[in-house]
Amino acid sequence: MPPLLYYITDRTAFPGDELSRRRQLLAKIREAAEAGIDYIQLREKDLAVRDLESLAREAMTILRDTQPRIANRELRTALLINSRTDIALATGAAGVHFPADDLCPAAVHRISQRSCGADTPVRLTITQACHSPEQVHQAAQGGADLALFAPVFEKKDRPGTPPAGLDELHQACQHPIRVLALGGVTLDNAATCLTAGAAGIAAIRLFQDHDIAEVARGLRLFHRS
Repeated sequence: MPPLLYYITDRTAFPGDELSRRRQLLAKIREAAEAGIDYIQLREKDLAVRDLESLAREAMTILRDTQPRIANRELRTALLINSRTDIALATGAAGVHFPADDLCPAAVHRISQRSCGADTPVRLTITQACHSPEQVHQAAQGGADLALFAPVFEKKDRPGTPPAGLDELHQACQHPIRVLALGGVTLDNAATCLTAGAAGIAAIRLFQDHDIAEVARGLRLFHRS
């Protein structure tokens, strides 16, 4: 299977005022959807609830416009909301991402099992941050769908944070859950993460600072080579 690609947003990295940053972020979300990125995590933790919900609704509109549903199939690109189950349910997003020490995924699944319209049960996709193989094991036991293992490599903006390394990543990938490599991943070292057992790549700058279609093509080449 081709590697899963997971774009984590950060509108504060864009230049300009708040309105300009928001427009640039939505344009990047459109770019990611058109490139077939599997997941977009809306990680705008500083926003007020109302502003985050508004942004999520705009993002969902973009996903629907670029990827119309066919015979009730799910959208190709799934939008995940950072830590806010309520906003995910209110906006029709696919799921939620949680930090390592946040809610148990199983509890979130129970919360989301409500009726929607014609008694259709809602099941949110849950991804969880993990910083050790033990936390990946806990995420798998708790019912998470994906584990984001970080940081695999040293990050330029956090030089004091020790990287977990490829051996730890390999250990994390032994658990019965798909693990995505996160933290300092580039096109130059992504192949080593996939060789270590990662099911895909998660990143902020790798996607946001470059042409997403080109990055996606480069990462998918590792699957075919």
